[in-house]
Amino acid sequence: MKKGLKEIKTGERIALINLIDEGLRQGSQNSPLVSDLFKDLWELVNRTVSGAKINQLKAQESQNGFSVFEVISEEGENLGRLNMIYLRKPIPCYYLVYVEVSPPYRRRGLGSRILQEFRDFLIQKSSIGMLDNIIPEEDPTFDIYLKHGWEPIDSILGDGVPDGCENFMIFIPSQISKKDLHLPVLKLIHHIKRRQTAIHMRDNEAMVRLTIEEFRGLYRALTTYFHKEIEAKSYPELMRFMFTRYITKLISFRRRISELVGYTGGDSLEQIVLEDEIKAIPIKSYPPAEISGHSEYVWGDKGLWLELPEKIKKSPSRFIEKLPDYRRPRYLQYINKNKTHNLTIEDLMNLGFDPTRLKEFHIRGKDYIFERIQIRQLPDIENKIRIFETIRPLITTIKANSGDIRINAPILIIKDRANAYVLREKIKAIHWDEAIEQIRTSDSLKSLNNQLSIERIITTSVDNLCHTLSPLSGMDETTFMDKLTFFISWDLQKNYPLLLIENENIYLQSIWLA
Repeated sequence: MKKGLKEIKTGERIALINLIDEGLRQGSQNSPLVSDLFKDLWELVNRTVSGAKINQLKAQESQNGFSVFEVISEEGENLGRLNMIYLRKPIPCYYLVYVEVSPPYRRRGLGSRILQEFRDFLIQKSSIGMLDNIIPEEDPTFDIYLKHGWEPIDSILGDGVPDGCENFMIFIPSQISKKDLHLPVLKLIHHIKRRQTAIHMRDNEAMVRLTIEEFRGLYRALTTYFHKEIEAKSYPELMRFMFTRYITKLISFRRRISELVGYTGGDSLEQIVLEDEIKAIPIKSYPPAEISGHSEYVWGDKGLWLELPEKIKKSPSRFIEKLPDYRRPRYLQYINKNKTHNLTIEDLMNLGFDPTRLKEFHIRGKDYIFERIQIRQLPDIENKIRIFETIRPLITTIKANSGDIRINAPILIIKDRANAYVLREKIKAIHWDEAIEQIRTSDSLKSLNNQLSIERIITTSVDNLCHTLSPLSGMDETTFMDKLTFFISWDLQKNYPLLLIENENIYLQSIWLA
């Protein structure tokens, strides 16, 4: 084992494993890193779980009105938690926001242990418990609350359950079970529904704070594990890959928290400060040979697969990763400004995305894009394909504010080295968020926007398209927006939106779904 590894806590060690989990699932246990981290790991996990204790925080001592039950190991590590909020009126109640057990410790009874402690807590406080059970019926844990004495809300309200509250459940301590709770519970539900936005806001703040702490712990673990390499300023591929994976997850989190309800940036990611020697590490976005798996054709145009160069079929990662990066406008502007082609960790932080994820490829006289995704994202791609199959026959008669609606569906999927590569046509379009960014930052586009209100055209077109297509796909608008990616027709060379004008009506040439 490398010197310094023994200083890494169990949770941090498992977090490192989660960073390379796709590689582990491909059977790459011969990696030096894996062999070090996996040595007696699950025995350690079991000992950690058996030595865990419940740590309770009282509601009046909690931050932002939240109380937390935490499962703490003997080493002081957090293995799981329960978040709740205390409501005094119209009847004392603890509303359960969520229960979470860290992934490596699941299926070991910690979730049940937390709920059992919560039940005892409610009995001690003579307070009822409420929750919104969002666990799908097909999930093995669906009946976990029933096993701990929780009841469906209709056991109290009968047919008078308010709309949208059908999944609510209640726990009633025995000492108040004989009281007439119908009216207080009904008032309580309406109170919870009114406060739900505020509850989500507080929940978001707590989750952001917790996640930042986990990122900080993982950073400590990485710098501890690779401390010799960092001191020597050497850059082995495994180290480059691990830090690149860490940074891509960090910037993805930074991008996503901006969408959270009520998140104000108080728990800023600026708390995570990278040392200069870490910033200088050259990136490596795909697993090195130590974490490899077999390559295979997964799905798509079999004829195109057979036409691909033998080098792709033999070693997809090695061939595809050497292809030129897709020069989207923001990336092209960055490398022109910084005169760089050898990207570092600092470049990824500045860009806010990994530009090497998209590669340009030419075959059959056409330009294509290979997109690298993690294996765990394959179900999302498969779900997109099903959505496209559903809506494709319907969009021929639908317009996006007079513009065409087009689909850029996957053509081919290849799996290699813990990643999958999705092939699509290269289209004259950019992501609608990037289109808005270009309009706001480019002097020529800002002037055009002032004249034609292009930003409003883009946002209303995307919004109207979601409103029209979401019911046809069987999803609500928010889910539809989250599942698909929207691209705006764009002249990539001139960095200019492709617009059409007809009878004084200005609209986008097309919106692409991908």
